[in-house]
Amino acid sequence: MLADDALDTLFRTARSQNGFLDRPVAPETLRALYDLMKFGPTSANCSPLRIVFLVSPEAKRKLLPALSPGNVDKTMSAPVVAVLGHDLGFFRHAQQLFPHRPAMFDAFAQNPELAATTAFRNGSLQAAYLMLAARALGLDCGPMSGFDEAAVQRLFFPFAEQVRVNFLCNLGFGDPGKVFARLPRLPFDAACTIA
Repeated sequence: MLADDALDTLFRTARSQNGFLDRPVAPETLRALYDLMKFGPTSANCSPLRIVFLVSPEAKRKLLPALSPGNVDKTMSAPVVAVLGHDLGFFRHAQQLFPHRPAMFDAFAQNPELAATTAFRNGSLQAAYLMLAARALGLDCGPMSGFDEAAVQRLFFPFAEQVRVNFLCNLGFGDPGKVFARLPRLPFDAACTIA
């Protein structure tokens, strides 16, 4: 079992960030982030998450018109904005991802609805792993869904017909002065049943 300080880092004291310090995130850190996140489990190892890391001021300015007003300042202050999408055609990588039985992915290729559901579910799962991996590497996260989906799709996945945007996540070193008070969570008995 992880020590309490590690559990705090990942869950208990970690907070969604509303502003970031002016401190860059190295490209090597983004590679380390992906290399850690990719080992989280997905069904049939389908691995549909696709990420565009916006680091340059030009790339972030491109995103600006697609953001909801309440997300502008925190996003522009973030050293990195991860545009998180899922690849509906993940099954094209069957030989690489499921080499012991690549024909299993044929069911996804033959059923677009099944592929879309599987891609969304597992891409969302991988995006959650990404946030935990970021926290484990000392980064803070600010996930958000306040944006014009069609505009972000057009801007950052224009040539990837099979990739659909899911949500955005700001990454960097959070500004403690901009963190809101923690909101309550549901207790076990309100959210869980043991059958």
